[in-house]
Amino acid sequence: MPGSSDIHHDIEEILIAEPVLRARVEELAHAIAEDYAAKDLLLVGILKGAILFMVDLARALELPLEMDFMAVSSYGNSTESSGVVRILKDLEHSITGKHVLVVEDIVDSGLTLRYLLENLERRHPASLRVCALLDKEKVQDKPLELAYIGFTIPDRFVVGYGLDYAQKYRNLPYIGVLKPSVYAED
Repeated sequence: MPGSSDIHHDIEEILIAEPVLRARVEELAHAIAEDYAAKDLLLVGILKGAILFMVDLARALELPLEMDFMAVSSYGNSTESSGVVRILKDLEHSITGKHVLVVEDIVDSGLTLRYLLENLERRHPASLRVCALLDKEKVQDKPLELAYIGFTIPDRFVVGYGLDYAQKYRNLPYIGVLKPSVYAED
């Protein structure tokens, strides 16, 4: 089609195919449902990257739950964290006394998530745990405790299934490695 571009062309390799993603989300939902069977659960999705994962996870969870969202930034349009974390959108309701499960797309350096967890802990939830779709094989200064991990992946720049580069590629139905030529100009 003239004037259109194929976003799949920018992908060097499909790291996690769509059926594998779907199956793992179902497995995570089953484990979470067992752990929170007698508790009121609040899913806190981290925008924008975790939105597709959180929606699929919530639909697979067969228990009553609430959802809220936060938006934090430490990347901008870069491929690496700037080291400065900013809350762009905060929760709409108090989490005091609630069982909170933070739903994150990817844990890279851990800096953003660590900041976020410290912030949320000060709000006195009944419990606070993390479900991350992806955990990068990367040495963190202080390793984070992740209650649920979808996949551990190599330290490569990935996009798709909510993850982006410069706000693009979120709509890919799989997790793919972005060709370095796409972001080499940065």
